[in-house]
Parts: sequence; C-alpha cells; structure tokens
Amino acid sequence: MKVNRSVWSPSSGWTHEDGGAASNDVDLALVFGATAPMIEARLRDIRQRYPNAYVCGGSTAGEIVGKEVRDDSVVVTAIELEKTELRTAEVTVASADESLAAGQKLAGAIPHAGLVHTFVLADGLAVNGSELVRGLCSGLPPGVAATGGRAGDGERFAHTFVCAGDSVAERRIVLLAFYGEHLRVGYSAMGGWDPFGPERRITRAERNVLYDLDGTSALALYKRYLGEHAKDLPASGLMFPLTVRDPVSGESVTRAVVGIDEAAQSMTFAGDLPEGAFVRLMHANFDRLVDGACAAARASQQMLGVPAELAILVSCIGRKMLLKQRVEEEVEGAIEALSPGAHTMGFYAYGELSPPAPGAACILQNQSMSVTLFAEV
Repeated sequence: MKVNRSVWSPSSGWTHEDGGAASNDVDLALVFGATAPMIEARLRDIRQRYPNAYVCGGSTAGEIVGKEVRDDSVVVTAIELEKTELRTAEVTVASADESLAAGQKLAGAIPHAGLVHTFVLADGLAVNGSELVRGLCSGLPPGVAATGGRAGDGERFAHTFVCAGDSVAERRIVLLAFYGEHLRVGYSAMGGWDPFGPERRITRAERNVLYDLDGTSALALYKRYLGEHAKDLPASGLMFPLTVRDPVSGESVTRAVVGIDEAAQSMTFAGDLPEGAFVRLMHANFDRLVDGACAAARASQQMLGVPAELAILVSCIGRKMLLKQRVEEEVEGAIEALSPGAHTMGFYAYGELSPPAPGAACILQNQSMSVTLFAEV
C-alpha cells in the first residue's frame, strides 16, 4: 500500500506531498472538505491528478491532516492498493425511512467472496445511521465488519454531502469494499464521557425521534438541564449527549442531538432511541476524551497486529466543540498510540460507524473517536 496526500486551502492553494503512490497508480482518492462547494470546485483538479482512482468523500465538521485539524480546506488522501482489490457501491435515499433498505441494498450490491472489510460514508442528516448499519450488517458475510462515518456541516446542521465520482450530493451513501488475503484491518471506537443526573425511561419515541421521558416532554427536561446552553440548540446538544441503556442486554450506546422541533416538542438524534430503554445525560471530561481516543487507537493497533500503513480517524463534532483549542490533543494521542510511519487522515463527523471493539457488531457511534487501520502484508 502506498499513500500520499494533497491539501488545498484558500490561502495557499494546492500543496502535494512527495513520494508514495504515483498519480496514475492511485486506486482510491478519499476527499474530505469543509463544504460541498469547496469540494465541487476542486473535483476537476482531483480527477486530473488521479485519473484512474475512485474518488469519494464528503463534507465535514473539520478535516484531520496528520496531527493537524483544519476547518477550511480540502484534503485528498491518495491510496494505491498493491495487493488488495477495491469494489464500490452507492445508493441515494429519498428520506431517512429508506435507511434500512439502503444498507441491505449496499450489502447485496458487492461480491461476498474474499470480502475482508467495508468502509461507509453517509449523509449526516438525511440518513438514519442506526437503520443503515442494521441493514448493512444483516447482509454482510459473518466476520466482515463495517466502519466509517456520517458527513458533517460544521456547526450549521443544515446540509451534508457525500462525494462519489464526479459529483457531490445530499442523501447519498457510499460503500467501499476491500478484498484479498493480504489485507489486514484493525478498528475500535471509544468515548470518554461521564454520565450525570438520574436515569430516565423513554416512554415515547419513534425510531430516532424522542418525545417523552418518564411521561413528560423530553425537550423541556433537556432544556432545563442545559440552562443557558439551551438557546444554542441543536448545536449545543452535542456537548450533552445521552447514554442509552438497553434494559434487556444492559449494553449502552451514546446518542447525540442533531435537531429539535419546538412545535412537536421533540428531539431528533443521530440514531435510534427505543421505547423502554433508559437514558442519562452525559458531560465531558477533557482528559478522558483524549484518553478515549488513545485507547481506541491502541485497541485498533493491537487488532491489526502489524504496523499500520493507513489510519482513518473519524471523530464526533461534539468532541471538537468541547475540546476547542485542545482538539488536536486527541488526534496526537491517537497517532502516538499507532506504529510509526502510519499515514493519518480523517474528519469530524455527525456520527461514527464502528464496532466498539474487535469482534463486536458494528453500531452507530456518537461522541466517539473511531479508528480504522489498514496494512498490506
């Protein structure tokens, strides 16, 4: 595997990294940019530089370039797969209700023989991440995991876009499928948030839309907890996610707010909140957020078992909003936990797709740092 990187910024234009994959040999060009117009304006340049590559990516809430986190750039990671085959699939949904079927369609659109891993990029607002993962995993072969992320839109929460080929579009989902006995993959995702306040039962919800907790308005209750931060919803909700506990299995998952409806007194989350489950509010511990990112990287490296050649970091915008000037600390910590020489890239997202640990099922993560490592042997 050979990797190099190109970065475009308004102030300096393109800068290209030396070495790595030759332009004509690049199989995959991962493109992450601050906005859809910024990506669209650069697509022609990218296609010319990497004429044989499959180009995909999306809009972000921040671009990860090595140990640096950017907010106004387009980052292209060019990858030559020397011993691995790449297949791709794309689907567009009319609404979030089609997310389950979209996952099933993607899983059925790729060959299963020799499949090692899948990586997914999805619209961050128009796709129900929980349903997408459920559909995808139901159709993948046993032992084949999915990782990835949902596109972002900074702190605006208006429109998110996924790039595929020569276009950038909303409501799109792209799947990358990797094949071959020479590919090794490691992955993990961890958070670092602390719960507070009493546990409450979800008494009315529809998929990812929450109405009532303990028989009262969830939105009103949530606003009371947020205090002065309530005026900045939904963006401020990312700093106070919910931990959702399944009453049967006891397993918990973090869910972040992505929208509110004052008229309906409802809150929309990035993933499902089933009725009967229990929730608690969470808040950040700065050091534990960084420790969570480091732990995810260590677990991924341990699973990989060989030096990583490519590391894709997908972290949540809520972590970025909280860490602020310290945001690069979680990226630096993750990189330091990897083997030297790994090419690191990624983005801040509206949700991360990853198993929480090796061997576990893929779930929609919120407020986590997910790490996916690749190497060819």
